[in-house]
Amino acid sequence: MPDTPTRPSLRLRRAALAALAASACLGAGPGHAQAEKIGTVDTAFQWIGRDHDIIVEAYDDPLVSGVTCYVSRARTGGIKGTLGLAEDRAEASIACRQVGPIRFAQPLKTQQEVFSERTSLLFKRLRVVRMVDARRNTLVYLTYSEKLIDGSPQNSITAVPVDRATPIPLK
Repeated sequence: MPDTPTRPSLRLRRAALAALAASACLGAGPGHAQAEKIGTVDTAFQWIGRDHDIIVEAYDDPLVSGVTCYVSRARTGGIKGTLGLAEDRAEASIACRQVGPIRFAQPLKTQQEVFSERTSLLFKRLRVVRMVDARRNTLVYLTYSEKLIDGSPQNSITAVPVDRATPIPLK
C-alpha cells in the first residue's frame, strides 16, 4: 500500500510536469518578441559538439516600437548542448535602449512578459518582463531564469526613460 503523504506530492509533481511539457510544446505566442542573434563568443573548447559560449541576442519589444533589448547569456556546448539536452546556466544580462522614436501599439499592462525561451529541454526558461514605472515615465526590463521546482535569484535589470511628452499608456 503506497504511503499516503507522498501520493499528493507525486500527483502534484506529475501535474506540474504535464503542464510544463504542454507549455514547452507551445511557441512564444502572439505579442512576444522574437530573438535576433547578434553574435557569440566561445568560452570553452569542446572536442565533440559546439563549444560553450556566450550568445548575444536582440529582442524588439512587440508593443513598444523604438525599444530593443540586448540579452547575453551562457550557452552550454558539447554533445548535450548540441542536441539541446543540456541545461544552460541561470545567468543572463540585459540592456534595453531606445533605437528610434518610441510608439505604443496599445496600452501596456503595468507588468508583462515580453519574451520567454527554453534554456533546457523541459525544466528551465529565460524570461524578460517589462514593468512600467508610470511616475517616472520609464519602461523597466527584468531578465531572470525560472526553473520548474527551484528558480534562480540571479537577475539583471535595465530601464528606458520615455520623454515626458510621450506618456506611457496603461491598461
